[in-house]
Amino acid sequence: MDNRDANTGMLYICATPIGNLEDISLRVLRVLREVDVIAAEDTRHTRKLLSHYEISTPLTSYHEHNKLAVTPQLVNKLCGGQAVALVSDAGMPGISDPGQELVAACHENGIAVTICPGATAGVAGLVLSGICSKRYVFEGFLPRNKKDRRKALEGLASESRTIVLYEAPHRLCATLSDMADFLDDRQVAVVREITKKFEEIRKGLAIELVEHYKGNPPRGEFVLVIEGGRSAENTADWPEDLADHVRAYLSDGVSEMEAMKMVAKARGISKSEVYSVYKIMK
Repeated sequence: MDNRDANTGMLYICATPIGNLEDISLRVLRVLREVDVIAAEDTRHTRKLLSHYEISTPLTSYHEHNKLAVTPQLVNKLCGGQAVALVSDAGMPGISDPGQELVAACHENGIAVTICPGATAGVAGLVLSGICSKRYVFEGFLPRNKKDRRKALEGLASESRTIVLYEAPHRLCATLSDMADFLDDRQVAVVREITKKFEEIRKGLAIELVEHYKGNPPRGEFVLVIEGGRSAENTADWPEDLADHVRAYLSDGVSEMEAMKMVAKARGISKSEVYSVYKIMK
Protein backbone atom coordinates (compact mmCIF):
# COMPACT_ATOMS: atom_id res chain seq x y z
CA MET A 1 0.00 0.00 0.00
CA ASP A 2 1.01 3.64 -0.33
CA ASN A 3 2.71 5.30 2.66
CA ARG A 4 0.30 6.26 5.44
CA ASP A 5 0.15 6.92 9.17
CA ALA A 6 0.26 3.61 11.03
CA ASN A 7 -2.36 4.85 13.51
CA THR A 8 -4.98 5.84 10.95
CA GLY A 9 -6.10 4.47 7.64
CA MET A 10 -6.16 6.15 4.26
CA LEU A 11 -8.96 6.93 1.86
CA TYR A 12 -8.16 6.05 -1.75
CA ILE A 13 -10.31 7.84 -4.34
CA CYS A 14 -10.27 5.41 -7.27
CA ALA A 15 -11.37 6.12 -10.83
CA THR A 16 -13.02 3.16 -12.54
CA PRO A 17 -13.80 2.54 -16.24
CA ILE A 18 -16.56 4.57 -17.88
CA GLY A 19 -17.22 1.75 -20.33
CA ASN A 20 -14.35 -0.39 -21.52
CA LEU A 21 -13.13 -2.46 -18.57
CA GLU A 22 -9.53 -2.17 -19.77
CA ASP A 23 -9.54 1.55 -18.94
CA ILE A 24 -8.33 1.05 -15.38
CA SER A 25 -4.87 1.68 -14.01
CA LEU A 26 -2.56 -0.95 -12.53
CA ARG A 27 -2.45 1.13 -9.35
CA VAL A 28 -6.23 1.12 -8.97
CA LEU A 29 -6.30 -2.66 -9.39
CA ARG A 30 -3.59 -3.06 -6.73
CA VAL A 31 -5.35 -0.71 -4.31
CA LEU A 32 -8.70 -2.46 -4.78
CA ARG A 33 -7.02 -5.76 -3.91
CA GLU A 34 -5.18 -4.45 -0.84
CA VAL A 35 -7.63 -2.16 0.96
CA ASP A 36 -9.78 -3.43 3.83
CA VAL A 37 -13.05 -2.37 2.25
CA ILE A 38 -14.36 -0.78 -0.95
CA ALA A 39 -17.13 1.84 -0.63
CA ALA A 40 -19.14 1.53 -3.84
CA GLU A 41 -22.01 3.56 -5.29
CA ASP A 42 -23.71 0.35 -6.47
CA THR A 43 -22.20 -2.83 -5.03
CA ARG A 44 -23.81 -4.97 -7.74
CA HIS A 45 -22.18 -2.91 -10.48
CA THR A 46 -18.78 -2.81 -8.78
CA ARG A 47 -18.90 -6.55 -8.05
CA LYS A 48 -18.92 -7.19 -11.81
CA LEU A 49 -15.70 -5.15 -12.17
CA LEU A 50 -14.08 -6.95 -9.24
CA SER A 51 -15.13 -10.33 -10.60
CA HIS A 52 -13.59 -9.49 -13.98
CA TYR A 53 -10.24 -8.88 -12.28
CA GLU A 54 -10.64 -11.64 -9.69
CA ILE A 55 -10.68 -9.23 -6.72
CA SER A 56 -12.46 -10.40 -3.56
CA THR A 57 -12.20 -7.34 -1.27
CA PRO A 58 -15.35 -6.74 0.85
CA LEU A 59 -17.80 -4.14 -0.43
CA THR A 60 -20.00 -1.67 1.39
CA SER A 61 -22.71 0.53 -0.11
CA TYR A 62 -22.07 4.29 -0.34
CA HIS A 63 -24.50 6.26 -2.50
CA GLU A 64 -26.49 9.48 -2.70
CA HIS A 65 -29.29 8.24 -0.45
CA ASN A 66 -27.21 6.77 2.39
CA LYS A 67 -24.07 8.92 2.34
CA LEU A 68 -25.02 11.00 5.39
CA ALA A 69 -25.42 7.88 7.50
CA VAL A 70 -22.51 5.90 6.05
CA THR A 71 -19.88 8.67 6.03
CA PRO A 72 -19.40 8.57 9.86
CA GLN A 73 -19.16 4.76 9.71
CA LEU A 74 -16.39 4.93 7.12
CA VAL A 75 -14.60 7.67 9.06
CA ASN A 76 -14.64 5.38 12.13
CA LYS A 77 -13.08 2.56 10.10
CA LEU A 78 -10.40 4.92 8.81
CA CYS A 79 -9.69 6.30 12.27
CA GLY A 80 -9.29 2.70 13.41
CA GLY A 81 -6.51 2.13 10.91
CA GLN A 82 -8.42 0.56 8.03
CA ALA A 83 -7.80 1.49 4.39
CA VAL A 84 -10.88 2.34 2.32
CA ALA A 85 -11.22 2.65 -1.46
CA LEU A 86 -14.01 4.88 -2.75
CA VAL A 87 -15.45 4.09 -6.20
CA SER A 88 -18.48 5.21 -8.19
CA ASP A 89 -20.26 3.24 -10.89
CA ALA A 90 -18.04 4.80 -13.55
CA GLY A 91 -15.35 7.45 -13.70
CA MET A 92 -14.13 9.62 -10.86
CA PRO A 93 -16.00 9.64 -7.51
CA GLY A 94 -17.15 13.09 -6.48
CA ILE A 95 -17.75 14.27 -10.05
CA SER A 96 -21.57 14.22 -10.35
CA ASP A 97 -21.36 11.16 -8.08
CA PRO A 98 -21.12 10.65 -4.29
CA GLY A 99 -17.74 11.23 -2.67
CA GLN A 100 -17.23 14.89 -1.83
CA GLU A 101 -18.78 14.55 1.65
CA LEU A 102 -16.55 11.61 2.60
CA VAL A 103 -13.40 13.36 1.36
CA ALA A 104 -14.33 16.50 3.32
CA ALA A 105 -14.99 14.44 6.46
CA CYS A 106 -11.56 12.80 6.13
CA HIS A 107 -9.85 16.18 5.93
CA GLU A 108 -11.79 17.40 8.97
CA ASN A 109 -10.69 14.34 10.96
CA GLY A 110 -7.04 14.39 9.95
CA ILE A 111 -7.34 11.24 7.83
CA ALA A 112 -4.98 10.92 4.87
CA VAL A 113 -6.58 11.02 1.43
CA THR A 114 -4.99 10.17 -1.91
CA ILE A 115 -6.27 9.77 -5.44
CA CYS A 116 -5.79 7.09 -8.06
CA PRO A 117 -6.76 9.00 -11.22
CA GLY A 118 -8.26 7.62 -14.37
CA ALA A 119 -11.17 7.96 -16.78
CA THR A 120 -13.59 10.89 -16.47
CA ALA A 121 -16.48 11.11 -18.94
CA GLY A 122 -16.59 14.91 -19.07
CA VAL A 123 -12.95 15.34 -20.07
CA ALA A 124 -13.11 12.40 -22.49
CA GLY A 125 -16.20 13.88 -24.15
CA LEU A 126 -14.60 17.32 -24.38
CA VAL A 127 -11.53 15.95 -26.15
CA LEU A 128 -13.61 13.77 -28.48
CA SER A 129 -15.83 16.72 -29.45
CA GLY A 130 -13.09 18.67 -31.20
CA ILE A 131 -14.49 21.85 -29.63
CA CYS A 132 -12.00 24.23 -28.00
CA SER A 133 -10.66 22.70 -24.79
CA LYS A 134 -8.31 25.53 -23.76
CA ARG A 135 -10.87 26.93 -21.32
CA TYR A 136 -14.00 25.12 -20.24
CA VAL A 137 -16.57 24.97 -17.46
CA PHE A 138 -18.12 21.75 -16.15
CA GLU A 139 -21.79 22.04 -15.17
CA GLY A 140 -22.60 18.38 -14.50
CA PHE A 141 -26.33 17.63 -14.80
CA LEU A 142 -28.70 20.53 -15.40
CA PRO A 143 -31.80 20.75 -13.15
CA ARG A 144 -34.53 18.24 -14.00
CA ASN A 145 -37.29 20.81 -13.59
CA LYS A 146 -37.94 22.60 -16.89
CA LYS A 147 -38.18 26.08 -15.33
CA ASP A 148 -34.94 25.63 -13.38
CA ARG A 149 -33.20 24.10 -16.37
CA ARG A 150 -34.10 27.04 -18.60
CA LYS A 151 -32.95 29.47 -15.91
CA ALA A 152 -29.60 27.64 -15.74
CA LEU A 153 -29.21 27.78 -19.52
CA GLU A 154 -30.09 31.47 -19.58
CA GLY A 155 -27.29 32.01 -17.09
CA LEU A 156 -24.90 30.14 -19.37
CA ALA A 157 -25.83 32.27 -22.39
CA SER A 158 -23.05 34.74 -21.55
CA GLU A 159 -20.45 32.01 -20.89
CA SER A 160 -17.44 32.45 -23.19
CA ARG A 161 -15.80 29.16 -22.18
CA THR A 162 -16.70 25.77 -23.62
CA ILE A 163 -19.48 24.18 -21.54
CA VAL A 164 -19.49 20.49 -20.60
CA LEU A 165 -22.71 18.84 -19.37
CA TYR A 166 -24.02 15.39 -18.56
CA GLU A 167 -27.53 14.37 -19.54
CA ALA A 168 -29.78 11.34 -19.25
CA PRO A 169 -31.27 9.89 -22.46
CA HIS A 170 -34.90 10.54 -21.45
CA ARG A 171 -34.16 14.26 -20.93
CA LEU A 172 -31.82 14.79 -23.88
CA CYS A 173 -34.39 16.19 -26.36
CA ALA A 174 -35.91 18.53 -23.79
CA THR A 175 -32.48 19.85 -22.83
CA LEU A 176 -31.43 20.36 -26.46
CA SER A 177 -34.73 22.11 -27.19
CA ASP A 178 -34.24 24.52 -24.30
CA MET A 179 -30.63 24.97 -25.34
CA ALA A 180 -31.79 26.08 -28.78
CA ASP A 181 -33.62 29.00 -27.17
CA PHE A 182 -30.59 30.33 -25.30
CA LEU A 183 -27.53 28.99 -27.15
CA ASP A 184 -29.00 28.76 -30.64
CA ASP A 185 -25.96 29.86 -32.64
CA ARG A 186 -23.37 27.62 -30.98
CA GLN A 187 -21.99 24.29 -32.09
CA VAL A 188 -23.01 21.43 -29.83
CA ALA A 189 -21.42 17.99 -29.68
CA VAL A 190 -23.45 15.10 -28.30
CA VAL A 191 -21.00 12.38 -27.28
CA ARG A 192 -22.59 9.03 -26.53
CA GLU A 193 -21.43 5.77 -24.95
CA ILE A 194 -17.78 6.81 -24.59
CA THR A 195 -15.34 3.86 -24.90
CA LYS A 196 -18.23 1.45 -25.51
CA LYS A 197 -19.27 -0.48 -28.63
CA PHE A 198 -21.70 2.19 -29.85
CA GLU A 199 -19.56 5.24 -29.12
CA GLU A 200 -20.78 8.16 -31.23
CA ILE A 201 -20.04 11.86 -31.67
CA ARG A 202 -22.73 13.95 -33.34
CA LYS A 203 -22.29 17.69 -33.88
CA GLY A 204 -24.53 20.52 -35.01
CA LEU A 205 -26.78 23.29 -33.76
CA ALA A 206 -29.04 22.33 -30.86
CA ILE A 207 -32.19 22.59 -32.99
CA GLU A 208 -30.68 20.27 -35.59
CA LEU A 209 -29.77 17.73 -32.94
CA VAL A 210 -33.30 17.85 -31.49
CA GLU A 211 -34.70 16.84 -34.87
CA HIS A 212 -32.21 13.98 -35.16
CA TYR A 213 -33.00 12.51 -31.76
CA LYS A 214 -36.76 12.87 -32.24
CA GLY A 215 -36.39 10.37 -35.06
CA ASN A 216 -33.67 8.35 -33.33
CA PRO A 217 -34.59 7.81 -29.66
CA PRO A 218 -31.47 8.43 -27.56
CA ARG A 219 -29.95 5.53 -25.65
CA GLY A 220 -26.93 5.30 -23.39
CA GLU A 221 -24.84 7.78 -21.45
CA PHE A 222 -24.43 11.31 -22.85
CA VAL A 223 -21.90 14.12 -22.55
CA LEU A 224 -22.86 17.46 -24.15
CA VAL A 225 -20.12 19.86 -25.18
CA ILE A 226 -21.23 23.38 -26.15
CA GLU A 227 -19.11 25.95 -27.91
CA GLY A 228 -18.42 29.03 -25.80
CA GLY A 229 -19.88 32.41 -26.73
CA ARG A 230 -17.76 34.51 -29.00
CA SER A 231 -15.37 36.86 -27.28
CA ALA A 232 -16.42 40.45 -27.35
CA GLU A 233 -14.14 41.76 -30.05
CA ASN A 234 -14.38 45.35 -31.27
CA THR A 235 -16.67 46.17 -28.35
CA ALA A 236 -15.52 49.78 -28.57
CA ASP A 237 -17.64 50.04 -31.73
CA TRP A 238 -20.84 49.08 -29.89
CA PRO A 239 -23.22 51.69 -28.52
CA GLU A 240 -22.88 51.68 -24.73
CA ASP A 241 -26.64 51.46 -24.32
CA LEU A 242 -28.09 48.04 -25.22
CA ALA A 243 -31.27 49.54 -26.70
CA ASP A 244 -29.16 51.82 -28.91
CA HIS A 245 -27.27 48.73 -30.07
CA VAL A 246 -30.57 47.22 -31.22
CA ARG A 247 -31.53 50.47 -32.97
CA ALA A 248 -28.18 50.49 -34.80
CA TYR A 249 -29.10 47.19 -36.44
CA LEU A 250 -32.65 48.40 -37.11
CA SER A 251 -31.18 51.32 -39.04
CA ASP A 252 -29.53 48.79 -41.34
CA GLY A 253 -32.97 47.52 -42.33
CA VAL A 254 -33.19 44.29 -40.33
CA SER A 255 -36.34 43.32 -38.43
CA GLU A 256 -36.74 44.04 -34.74
CA MET A 257 -36.52 40.37 -33.74
CA GLU A 258 -33.48 39.79 -35.93
CA ALA A 259 -31.82 42.92 -34.50
CA MET A 260 -32.31 41.66 -30.94
CA LYS A 261 -30.93 38.27 -31.95
CA MET A 262 -27.85 39.91 -33.49
CA VAL A 263 -27.24 41.98 -30.35
CA ALA A 264 -27.52 38.89 -28.14
CA LYS A 265 -25.04 37.04 -30.33
CA ALA A 266 -22.59 39.94 -30.47
CA ARG A 267 -22.64 40.53 -26.72
CA GLY A 268 -22.79 36.87 -25.71
CA ILE A 269 -26.05 37.25 -23.77
CA SER A 270 -29.50 35.68 -24.08
CA LYS A 271 -32.18 37.00 -26.43
CA SER A 272 -34.58 37.27 -23.49
CA GLU A 273 -32.20 39.66 -21.72
CA VAL A 274 -31.99 41.87 -24.81
CA TYR A 275 -35.76 41.72 -25.26
CA SER A 276 -36.51 42.74 -21.67
CA VAL A 277 -34.11 45.69 -21.71
CA TYR A 278 -35.05 46.87 -25.21
CA LYS A 279 -38.80 46.72 -24.59
CA ILE A 280 -38.47 48.76 -21.41
CA MET A 281 -36.29 51.42 -23.05
CA LYS A 282 -38.03 51.44 -26.44
